[in-house]
Formats: sequence, C-alpha cells, structure tokens
Amino acid sequence: MGSFLRETLQALLLAIGIFLALQATVRNFRVEGSSMEPTLYHGQYLVVNKMRYLRIPIGRLLARLPFSPLPRDAVWEPFSGPRPGDVVVFHHPRDSRRDLVKRVIAGPGDTVEIRQGHVYVNGRPLHEPYVKRRENFTMPPISLGRDEYFVLGDNRPVSSDSRSWGPLPRSAIIGKAWFTYWPPSGIGLIQAVTLRRQ
Repeated sequence: MGSFLRETLQALLLAIGIFLALQATVRNFRVEGSSMEPTLYHGQYLVVNKMRYLRIPIGRLLARLPFSPLPRDAVWEPFSGPRPGDVVVFHHPRDSRRDLVKRVIAGPGDTVEIRQGHVYVNGRPLHEPYVKRRENFTMPPISLGRDEYFVLGDNRPVSSDSRSWGPLPRSAIIGKAWFTYWPPSGIGLIQAVTLRRQ
C-alpha cells in the first residue's frame, strides 16, 4: 500500500509540475472579431508562446553585488523582443481585462506615419502583403520610445489598434501568436512576415 501511495503522489507532483511549466510558457487565446483577417478569423484558437519574449531583469538581480557592472534597469532577453511582422497577443493598454491580437509594425526608436492608408516607418513606405483592405486614414508621424511598439490589425477598416490608443508598452505583451489549433481545418503555424521598407 505504501508504494502505491508513493507512486500516486509522484504522479500527482509530476502532473502539477508539467501544468505549472505549461502555464509559464504557453497559453491559449480565442480570436474575437475580424480585425486580423485574412491572417486570423473570428473564433480561431491560438497557442501563444510566452517564452519567446522572455525578459530577465539582470540589473536588479545583480544590483545586490557591491560593484555591479550593469545599470539597475538592464534586461536580458535570451531570445529576441517583438519584431516588426510578428503577430502578438497583449493586454489592451486601456483595459487590462481584455486581450487582443495584432501585428507589430514598428518598435523602439522608430517613427511611424500613415498617409492615406499606407504606413511609413522612418520615412519609408512599408510593403504589407497581408493587408487586403485599407482605409483612407492619415496619421501624423509619432516616435516610439523605449519599450514601445506600434501594432495594427491586418483588416485596417475594422481594427482598434495603435492608431486609436497609441503605442503599445512592452509590459502589456503576453507573447507571440505561435500556431492555430481550432478549427481543425486551420491548424498550422502563424508565420511572422519580414516587413520590407520600399
């Protein structure tokens, strides 16, 4: 009886460990609305890779050392931060209870402008093959600060994005949209697009 109890306890601890590891690395997300069509559709379920944009605050960790060579706000990203072309899931900047999915268009230090529906990054037009519907929208140039990103939906006329609520802070990003798993007909990886400036 003792070995059965021990094996049950070991299996339970292993299951809890696997559950916690999965919670720390991935999560699921359901697409709401049509703002990312034709890339993603309403009702699709995604797996979000939370580890892809992992940030470790090494400045704070090393600050306890007497002669730390790094500033207190130094951060180590073992992979890379969000890149233009990535599809990301994030907390809405004005309502953290809501999560959204959009495409990263520009990152820290970039200047973004929109002229009659066409996006310009650092003065150069962006080639966006995934956009099927544009609107005649114009936005004056805005410069992104440290840890700020400009995100847009692929279906511009119906998307609420950085055009309406401004740059997305890095701290709001949950992770990179990795692959779709429902419905079965749409199973597959979500390809990041390398955004080319013309």
